[in-house]
Amino acid sequence: MVAVSLINHMAVLIVIAYVLTRTKLYSEVIIEKKITIKNGLILSLIFGLFSIYGTVSGIRIFDATANVRDLGPAIAGLIAGPVVGVCAGLIGAVHRYFMGGVTGVPCSVATLFAGLIGGIVFLIRKKKIISITGAVLFAICIELFHMVLAYLWSLHTGKTAQTMMIIRSVILPMIITNSIGIAIFIFIARNLLKERRVESEKAKIERDLHIAHDIQMGIIPKIFPPFPERSELDLFAIIEPAKQVGGDLYDYFFLDESHLCFCVGDVSGKGVPASLFMAVSKTLIKAHAKQDMSPSEILFEVNNMLCEENESSMFVTVFLGILDIETGEVEYSNAGHNIPYIIHKEGLIKKIENTKGIALGVLADFQFETKSTLLMKDDQIFIFTDGVNEAMNKKNEQFGLDRLENILSSCNNCPPKKTSMHVIDEVYAFQGDAIQFDDITILVLHYRV
Repeated sequence: MVAVSLINHMAVLIVIAYVLTRTKLYSEVIIEKKITIKNGLILSLIFGLFSIYGTVSGIRIFDATANVRDLGPAIAGLIAGPVVGVCAGLIGAVHRYFMGGVTGVPCSVATLFAGLIGGIVFLIRKKKIISITGAVLFAICIELFHMVLAYLWSLHTGKTAQTMMIIRSVILPMIITNSIGIAIFIFIARNLLKERRVESEKAKIERDLHIAHDIQMGIIPKIFPPFPERSELDLFAIIEPAKQVGGDLYDYFFLDESHLCFCVGDVSGKGVPASLFMAVSKTLIKAHAKQDMSPSEILFEVNNMLCEENESSMFVTVFLGILDIETGEVEYSNAGHNIPYIIHKEGLIKKIENTKGIALGVLADFQFETKSTLLMKDDQIFIFTDGVNEAMNKKNEQFGLDRLENILSSCNNCPPKKTSMHVIDEVYAFQGDAIQFDDITILVLHYRV
């Protein structure tokens, strides 16, 4: 019954202590290790009052009190050092001394020593928070020391029999209660450290992701129109990553004066690994795309490079085309990517005939296929990633290709940017408040000749 009553009173201290751990003061001491005169005095007062409460809420047994008085100074010493521990202990000790009783002096001294020894442990551990197991052992030792002092004092006063009766009655409840109390408080303190560590790591990851996003977007061409001096064509492309860093890619560049190479890709996975694989894929495509090479030959070379030492087993789907500006012929090869659409000027929507192909990075020496299609004046090629057609709303319904085709049929006379943004707006309107799970990438090429 004594232990239960003490635990009930101790619970009040633990609740107050928990609230304390959420304050700026506690954060300065525990997280930043900034123990100033001001916060040292405040902590001394707070834990000194804890000590007084531990006394007045104790259970009277004979001429003594079973209590959790040592808890406040002990914790003060363990988290803020010997000065704060001793000051808190002094407050509790003075209060206990003037209460008198057969064990008044040894109990007062024990309270003072609880703060001092806690502070010494703090210094020995180089200001690191003690483990929960260590805290429990510390509490047990403090209470045993408390009882030994009481016994030794009884030898001086000649009240050994009465003191031993008190010790036998309170030793177990006080050891149990103080051990539980200090264990809970240290658990709270260590948990706060863990929370702040996680928050710090999360903030660092966010910064790294932001930097990675800037780097990733820096290698993607973003100036539109890209070739204002070329009246034969217009082009617009955009990436809307699902996360801060995505795995989609697009690129376009001239192989010579009359041949424009363009591509859209979608890397497996998300986040930083996907973005790194995306950067490598884009670089390899541009490095291997040379004049007089067919799209399938370019993909063959890139695929073999990506298959080498691909321990992460990542892959990228790619649609790559080469436009002959003089004739309107587009040679293309598809490495497992969504099939693009041709938007004819009269509003007819047609899928490009697919080619034999698999995602890059899956199987070395795979023979890709090249096919061709002819663009007429004001025809547009619409290339996209599955973030468009597989976008989901809260009803788990997909945006779908039918909805996309209906939208594209109304964009026959729209410039590439307007077509792209219209599709993205429709996708977001369809998604509503649902989470975007995949990157959205669109490239629209308008042939004007």
